Amino acid sequence: MTDLLYSREEEALRAAVRDLLTDHCDAAGVIARTGSDAPHDLALWKALAGGMGLAGLLVPEELGGHGATHREAGVVLEELGRAVAPVPYLTSAVVATEALLACEDAGEQLAGLASGRRIGALAVGLHTAPGAGFTTVRLESGALHGELAGIADAAVADVLLVPADDGGLYAVAADAVTVVPQTSLDLTRPLARVLLDGAPGHRLGDAGPAVRRALRAGAGLLASEQLGVADWSLTETVRYLKERKQFNRPVGGFQALKHRLAQLWLEVTGLRAAARAAADALATDDDADVTVTVAQAYAAPVAVRAAEEALQLHGGIGMTWEHPVHLYLKRAKADSIAYGTAGAHRAALADLVDLRSP
Repeated sequence: MTDLLYSREEEALRAAVRDLLTDHCDAAGVIARTGSDAPHDLALWKALAGGMGLAGLLVPEELGGHGATHREAGVVLEELGRAVAPVPYLTSAVVATEALLACEDAGEQLAGLASGRRIGALAVGLHTAPGAGFTTVRLESGALHGELAGIADAAVADVLLVPADDGGLYAVAADAVTVVPQTSLDLTRPLARVLLDGAPGHRLGDAGPAVRRALRAGAGLLASEQLGVADWSLTETVRYLKERKQFNRPVGGFQALKHRLAQLWLEVTGLRAAARAAADALATDDDADVTVTVAQAYAAPVAVRAAEEALQLHGGIGMTWEHPVHLYLKRAKADSIAYGTAGAHRAALADLVDLRSP
C-alpha cells in the first residue's frame, strides 16, 4: 500500500518553504499588492524559483530540473496555499511544465521554466476541466490569430503555450500578443484575455495530449493548494477563538463552537488524505485519473467551507479588509471552479468507474 505520510525530505522542504514565506510573504504585503497594478510578487517568485530551485521540481535532471515528483510539488503548493502567495507556481511550474513534458520539441522551453528565468502559462481557460474541450486559435499562413479568455497569470508570463486549430501546441512569446486583464475574484491569481493577431509561434507538439496531461496535473495538485487554504483557515480560527474572550471566558470554550471546529477538523483531515493521494497517484501514474477526480470532487467544498467558517468565527475583525481571511475565501472560491467544478468532477468520476445515473 502506498505510504501517504510525509517523508523526512518532504518535511524539510516544507520547513524551508514556510521559512521563506514567513520572511517574504506577510499578509499585509499580500493585501497591499491586491490593490495595486502589480499583484504578482516577482521578487518572491525569484527566491522560490531561482534561489530554491522549486520551479524545476517536475523537470527531469537531464533537462535541467531536479527530477522530483508531484509529492514534493504538492508540499510546496500546500505552503503557497497557506500564505495565498501571489506567485505563478501552479500555472508555470506545474501546468505549463506538464504540457511541455508531453511535447516532442520542448527542451529549450523546459530548461527556461526549470531555471526560473522564464514564466510559462498554458493558454487554456482556468475553468477548463481535464478531458473537457478547450478553445483554440486559428493558424493562418504560419501565424496565429484569435482570442483566449480566462488565462491565469498571463500578465507575467514570458511564454504562452497556445493550442491551435491544426492540433498543435505552439510556444508564443508574450511580447507578440496583447494581454488584457479580466476582473478576477482572486486578485492573487489574476486572469486575462490573450489576443493574437498574426503572432508567430513555434510548434512544440500535439495539443490534445499535452493539454490533458497539464490539466490533470493542475487539478490534482490544486487539491494541495486547497489543503493549504483550509488548513490555515482552521488553524488561525482555533488560535483566535482561544484568545478571544466573551463573558470572561475564551470563545473557543463554548460547546457549539467546539462542535463546528471538530467537524471542520475531520473534513480538513479528509482533504489532506485526498490531496496526498492525488499527488502520489500523479507521481506513480497509478490510477491517476480516478484519484485526481476524487480529490477535486472533495477538495473544493471543504476549502470553501473552511474559509467561510474562518471569516464568520473571526467575528467583526474577519469582515475587515485589514484581516487576511478574505484573501483565503476568495482563493477558495476561485479554486472551486478552477480545472473543473466539484460537480463536473463527480460526473467524470461516475463515468470513470461506470456508475452512471439511470
